[in-house]
Amino acid sequence: MDAAFLLALGLLAQSLCQSLGVPGLGRPRTLYPWRRAPTLGRVRRAWVIPPISVSENHKRLPFPLVQIKSDKQQPGSVIYSIQGPGVDEEPRGVFSIDKFTGKVSLNAVLDREKTDRFRLRAFALDLGGSTLEEPTDLEIVVVDQNDNRPVFRQEVFTGHVLEGAAPGTYVTRAEATDADDPETDNAALRFSILEQGGPQLFSIDPYTGEIRTVQVGLDREVVAVYNLTLQVADMSGEGLTATASALITLEDVNDNAPEFTRDEFFVEATEAVSAVDVGRLAVEDRDLPGSPNWVARFTILEGDPDRQFTIRTDPKTNEGVLSVVKPLDYERRERYDLRVAVQNEAPLQATAPWAERGQARVSVQVRDVNEAPVFQENPLRTSLAEGAAPGTPVATFSARDPDTQQLQRLSYSKDYDPEDWLQVDGATGQVQTQRVLSPASPFLKDGWYRAIILAQDDGLGAHQPLLPAASPPSTATGTLSIEILEVNDHAPELSPPWGSLCSAPDQGSGLLLGAMDEDLPPHGAPFHFQLSPRIPELARNWSLSQVNVSHARLRLRHQVQEGLHRLSLLLRDSGQPPQQREQALNVTVCRCGPDGACLPGAAALRVGGAGLSLGALVIVLASVILLLLLALLVALLTRSRQQSWDKGLLHGLQDDLRDNILNYDEQGGGEEDQDAYDMDQLRHPAELVALSTPLGRPPLRRDAPFGRAHPQAARTLPTSPSDIADFINEGLEAADSDPSVPPYDTALIFDYEGDGSEAGTLSSILSSLGDGDQDYSCLWDWGPRFARLADLYGPP
Repeated sequence: MDAAFLLALGLLAQSLCQSLGVPGLGRPRTLYPWRRAPTLGRVRRAWVIPPISVSENHKRLPFPLVQIKSDKQQPGSVIYSIQGPGVDEEPRGVFSIDKFTGKVSLNAVLDREKTDRFRLRAFALDLGGSTLEEPTDLEIVVVDQNDNRPVFRQEVFTGHVLEGAAPGTYVTRAEATDADDPETDNAALRFSILEQGGPQLFSIDPYTGEIRTVQVGLDREVVAVYNLTLQVADMSGEGLTATASALITLEDVNDNAPEFTRDEFFVEATEAVSAVDVGRLAVEDRDLPGSPNWVARFTILEGDPDRQFTIRTDPKTNEGVLSVVKPLDYERRERYDLRVAVQNEAPLQATAPWAERGQARVSVQVRDVNEAPVFQENPLRTSLAEGAAPGTPVATFSARDPDTQQLQRLSYSKDYDPEDWLQVDGATGQVQTQRVLSPASPFLKDGWYRAIILAQDDGLGAHQPLLPAASPPSTATGTLSIEILEVNDHAPELSPPWGSLCSAPDQGSGLLLGAMDEDLPPHGAPFHFQLSPRIPELARNWSLSQVNVSHARLRLRHQVQEGLHRLSLLLRDSGQPPQQREQALNVTVCRCGPDGACLPGAAALRVGGAGLSLGALVIVLASVILLLLLALLVALLTRSRQQSWDKGLLHGLQDDLRDNILNYDEQGGGEEDQDAYDMDQLRHPAELVALSTPLGRPPLRRDAPFGRAHPQAARTLPTSPSDIADFINEGLEAADSDPSVPPYDTALIFDYEGDGSEAGTLSSILSSLGDGDQDYSCLWDWGPRFARLADLYGPP
């Protein structure tokens, strides 16, 4: 038995003796392993443990890994323990140690891909818990096994390469990983191509996974996409494997020129129309549809000197669409032969084969139709003097027929003439006025009048029996714009023709005169102001000076008498020929204050504004007063004669006349209205006056708001026929405002008018005489309210 083992036994015995209380033995200094006991010298070599290797996926468990021991005590007197991941840290329970023997065991299957090594701490304590050795490291290395297949980073790798690419052109790269230890062959990967589906056109680098072309002949028009099957294997290609796909797309290049499907095309186009499609030119191109290498572009090489045609490309079918952009004329040219070329939008590859049908001929046949007439000048502008008399020629708005090979007649008519001012000759298109156009017409816009004239043919083939059918007539529209020339037919006028002036020449700024002219420029301003040459003496006291084109200033040469002065001025405009007018100007000369304004005392003399002299004004006032006196005299005489006639006609007026109107007609508003008011009260005015003070609540109209009626004052009977109208009006007003009178929908009986009237009754209903036996001529004297009755019943 070696010394270390004996030492361990001695330490164990000592520990037991101490625990049993044997006399003479010392007590332990510490009970805890983290409290270091005093040691002498360095750590012993037996306590240092080298790294321990163990293979992953080991199935025989528990599996002894190592035994640790301390030679400071006798075996059995040392307590061993370990700490760290796999023991008391996650993952727990992987390792364990026999605390008396120090044997470390593996208790679970290891996975290097999860944990490639474990670092533990080992402790040695005596039986009393004191540390015997410094804690030492225990490293357990997990040895890798090839238990993981390689994995491609993608299931499908994609790549693109131009068709016709040279060998060695890079396409794409395949990538893979292996979870095993990269320092071993378990993760040594090698790439290969298992299948290409055809010729060996691609290769892959076994170490990097780069895929490149290896041969010429990549043609997209033959094969557009290649599908490769890739493989990766570990153990340098001898171990576990995995597969993936690589899709390689060939990108198109313009290596095929477009070609027409035919050498010649035939189309038909109608004359006199534009912006219409007349035919399609089909082409073929093997390049990728929709790409610039496929899209066709067409060019008209010859046969279209006036550029009347164009060809655009249909984006869906790649056909050329032939269109007419300028109207064709059958009478000018019946057929067009075009030479057309086609090429791609992208330039053609130099190695592309030559196109056999890169050009084609297009024959366009023009079809004749009935074309509308054409005005030689449209719009036609002309001018006419204002106030032109009816029958004045305006213009000849004629048209021509483009169908020169057909015999047709043209007719003319108006389509728009808002003032009905013009007359059009249907055969020649000559336009003339048929009445005078008002200068104030709302259809004159800035001096222009617009009318629309129509020219119509009689249809193609109407005069040619050999044609199968005549085309419908065609119509052309022409605009006739007439400028109404201003004529100088008005002379300028003073505005206003009066004013005031200071009597002292050195006071005030003079009288500013203005003028206006109904004519438009250039027949208006500038105006020329002049004192009338017929009266030379005006220039002695007055002077005129031009201020601007429309105003002049009148001044006194020396002081004149205050009052109204009538001057005669000659005004002339600038028209051709000029118009002039001699006009009176009433000037009031007055005393002025320092500010140049007339003093208040001189205001009575300023009567020139009315354009009348003082004597004329006095005569006018006297005439008005005389007319008023005559009218008053006639009114007095008429009233006197009427009163004398009424006395003979209405003799016995004391018998009261009200009964005549009372019995004309009575219409109630129903049974309730008849009970609501006592009509007999109106026939006894004496009793009504006696009972004018109501006893109790007066009767109320049922259709009026409830309320107490105000007592009405007794009415005075008329004393003359002229008062009858006033009496009736007052009764009407009283009935409208009194709620105690009969309802609105009944006959209003104003008052009892008495018996025995010599005038007779107004009603023919209650009269026993016929209408022919009664005399109604007296109604004309009863005022305007009876004029309608007099007109109906009076003598003719």
